[in-house]
Amino acid sequence: MTIRIKRAYEKPEKEDGIRILVDRLWPRGISKEKAGIDRWLKEIAPSHELRRWYGHAREKWPEFRSRYGAELKQRPELVDELIRLSRKGTVTLLYSSKEQNFNNAVALKLFLESKMKRG
Repeated sequence: MTIRIKRAYEKPEKEDGIRILVDRLWPRGISKEKAGIDRWLKEIAPSHELRRWYGHAREKWPEFRSRYGAELKQRPELVDELIRLSRKGTVTLLYSSKEQNFNNAVALKLFLESKMKRG
């Protein structure tokens, strides 16, 4: 049961398991073949409004996580699907942002891990 995160531009590796793009927009300049993406789950990405509001401003990170968590609670079927997949094997959440520590994939991973701990 492992959830990893990785930039979509990084080379696919066997250890990635199922590679799921969790951005609303396709990464610029990368072909579907080169990306090695198994699934594009754009419905689980933050809303356009939330994404624009956040703008990767680190001081907004705690509030972004809270607001994104509220959006995720409105998509229980997608959250449950990711949890099911992670219980079967490794899932790598892919994102395109240059920001590696404060992005939607990181927030999603933290949300999923918290939900799995609670049962």
